[in-house]
Amino acid sequence: MCILEFEKVYFNDGKKNILKDINLKIENRDFISIVGPSGGGKSTLLKLISHLISPTEGSIHYKGNNILEYAPTELRQHCAYCYQNPHLFGNTVLENLSFPYEIRGKEVDFEKIYELLALFKMDKNYINKNVDKLSGGEKQRLALIRTLTFNPEILLLDEITSALDVDNTIIVENIIKELNKKGVTVLWITHNLEQSKKFANKLLTIEEGKIKSLEVLK
Repeated sequence: MCILEFEKVYFNDGKKNILKDINLKIENRDFISIVGPSGGGKSTLLKLISHLISPTEGSIHYKGNNILEYAPTELRQHCAYCYQNPHLFGNTVLENLSFPYEIRGKEVDFEKIYELLALFKMDKNYINKNVDKLSGGEKQRLALIRTLTFNPEILLLDEITSALDVDNTIIVENIIKELNKKGVTVLWITHNLEQSKKFANKLLTIEEGKIKSLEVLK
């Protein structure tokens, strides 16, 4: 089943076309690695899906409906974007991990938070830490935990292991692999060629704003 479809999508930032004539079908449960030179439009593609920006031309459909028909906050609960350089707000980790509950009007589930921290090999005492004292790698993992608190249908990952050491990269890769096995559709931007082919079933190459190729890996 097609869960996302791009039809003749262009995006212009006011100076030039960042994406040009993107036509792409993404199937439910796909694991797509997105590769290509820096500045080619990869992050722009993910921002369009999560409605952080809107197409200049063309349309994007999620489950058959134009994404512009959804309220951005509603769409992002289904299509969750995790940045390379995550923004942690407030003072403490707890403020960030409580946020997904607050926007849904739900009581904070500390058991679920501790379960996710343990999954990423992080101690439960992390919730009391000041976000300004965290390393880049810690921020990346906590931002991912925040994103995964309520399982999204589509997970948009932008270089999320760039600040991690080898051991933590493997932990994150395995968590994402298991989520995909459970039905989460994954689009993962990476510059690591080995990583790009490790779990993905498709490899999407974007260069100069255009789709150069979409290779089926398995």
